[in-house]
Amino acid sequence: MPDEPKPDKQEEEIQARTSPPGQIVYHAIHREGEHELERDSGALAWSGLAAGLSMGFSMVAQALLKIHLPDTRWQPLITKLGYTIGFLIVILGRQQLFTENTLTPILVLLKKKKFRVLGNVVRLWAIVLVTNLAGTFAFAWIAAHSSIFDPNAKLAFSEIAREAINLSFTTTLLRAVVAGWLIAMMVWLLPFAEVARVGVIIILSYLVGLGHFSHIVAGGTEVFYLVATSEISFAHSLKIFFLPTLIGNVIGGVSLVAALAHAQFMAAGRGEHS
Repeated sequence: MPDEPKPDKQEEEIQARTSPPGQIVYHAIHREGEHELERDSGALAWSGLAAGLSMGFSMVAQALLKIHLPDTRWQPLITKLGYTIGFLIVILGRQQLFTENTLTPILVLLKKKKFRVLGNVVRLWAIVLVTNLAGTFAFAWIAAHSSIFDPNAKLAFSEIAREAINLSFTTTLLRAVVAGWLIAMMVWLLPFAEVARVGVIIILSYLVGLGHFSHIVAGGTEVFYLVATSEISFAHSLKIFFLPTLIGNVIGGVSLVAALAHAQFMAAGRGEHS
């Protein structure tokens, strides 16, 4: 009979096959948040700009799939796979995306509750949001006013974009809450996803796209395309999309995930020490 593994070896195998406790995930994300808050403003800005430009490929991929598929009821099941492309580029490329890397510092703020940390979080959020949107506007303007894409692709850009603006303020806000929740859950799952990282990103971002859940950066490229083609005004885009989406993404990502996760594991910590 083969020798049985030694107790130490057995313990290593058990640990390798066991899902990490929630506390470990929490502390891994907390450490990531501390790292993000330490980043230089210039580095954040360039990374945020790159992320905004990269997210434009979600619109492009959807449009290219759309023009090559028949106009059927099942078409969105395929075209919305294109929505995941921008998220894959940004997250795997470690670029700064509002609602993704910007959520992790909230755990640091909730734990330390200091004005200095709050100011640093506001700095991070402001830089990433502004540069993300600057990148999406630049991509949308180039897509609208250059000859890179043919007329069929540009028509598809407009059709995709109109889906984001044909909603009421309240509906857009509520859908943005769901998008914020899903992207924050992606942040929670990725630290220990290992070889499944690509699958996690694709599945959750695909769900955001298929459900038309409003995301301020991915949807921002689409809405800015309508601004760049003068179909809607910049002021109108703020009112019908950017403002409700920003509010909803923050509520979904921060209040419903980061805050609840923080409360859960702080309570667990008190229970261990009682």
